[in-house]
Amino acid sequence: MTIPATSADATALLGVYARVGPLFVAGEGSELIAEDGTRYLDFVAGIAVNALGYNSPVIRDAVLRALDIGLIHVSNLYRTEPGERLAAELTKAFAGQAFFCNSGAEANEGAFKFARKWSKKTDIVAFSGSFHGRLFASLAATDRPDYRRPFEPLLTGVQIVPLGDVEAAQHAITADRTAAVIIEPVQGEGGVRPVPAEFLAFLRERSDACGCALIFDEVQCGLGRTGTLFASEQTGVTPDMYTLAKPLGGGLPMGAILVSDAIAAALAPGDHATTFGGGPFVATVSLDVVRTIAEPEFLAAVRAKGAWLGDRLRRLAATTARVREARGRGLMWGLELNEVAAPIVAVARERQLLVLTAGPNVMRIVPPLTVSREDLERGVTILAEVLA
Repeated sequence: MTIPATSADATALLGVYARVGPLFVAGEGSELIAEDGTRYLDFVAGIAVNALGYNSPVIRDAVLRALDIGLIHVSNLYRTEPGERLAAELTKAFAGQAFFCNSGAEANEGAFKFARKWSKKTDIVAFSGSFHGRLFASLAATDRPDYRRPFEPLLTGVQIVPLGDVEAAQHAITADRTAAVIIEPVQGEGGVRPVPAEFLAFLRERSDACGCALIFDEVQCGLGRTGTLFASEQTGVTPDMYTLAKPLGGGLPMGAILVSDAIAAALAPGDHATTFGGGPFVATVSLDVVRTIAEPEFLAAVRAKGAWLGDRLRRLAATTARVREARGRGLMWGLELNEVAAPIVAVARERQLLVLTAGPNVMRIVPPLTVSREDLERGVTILAEVLA
């Protein structure tokens, strides 16, 4: 692979990210390649975005085909085939309709609007450890006080209750005020925490009883990450809306809200809009990504690799005093440490392994879904050496 020459200046970028590590210029498979040619095994995957890895033939072929169509953008004033085909593909697995946008935060903001219009109520219930985005409503529903504080007042009427606390949730979710309940079936930024199926089932029952919308935020845990197309499939609980993003566009900006027929019937032209969402170029790529991930053989491979990885990480936790717990599903795992995780992440990067944090004490592992067993073995070996 030819490494392009670079002449970069990071000072021109607004300093809202504390970027670390080398300047990356290329990628292949499960590896990122720095400007000096050093290869890094990537267990970050663009924060669970690059599900098909780097230089994927599926994405490359879809991009070329999308360019051949000659339509990058026409706006949602007109019909185009790619977006309609993508919506039909996604709603095979969840009966309803799809709205496309550009990110997970936008998807959650839109879902809140839809819930309010349908229910004719205002309030939103979220849970401790949640992360739903950094816009005004999605940030209000995110359990990161330090993120929220500089931008308050945010959306009012949002309650964050303890995750798994049935009594607190029952008190918070009411028939007279609650428009929506939002939860990640597997929390990502909050420490890679799978939510028990029993709690999700309780939320389904309570939402039905109170006439509010149950939203599953599967921006990070959805689209194959846990070994099923939707993470909630493994719990047997179906929401009123799914919010999706991260892997949906194969690295291109793409988000979606999947909406039940009942909620869709409450919406009319002009209730919500997006300039770029579901454009023909991105939708063409997304369709191939979704079809690839949804293949039963692909999902079975994710489950098999995830089972192997989980077993190795649990063994690591049992034999390493620095690790308190290994938890996760599929290819979404967290190692909760008995110390701050950031220094361990930095040492791993020095050993050419990229991982990231999920809160102060959790190291998060979200490799491409196409990662090989050999690369998983290599990564776990480096982790064991770093933690030894």
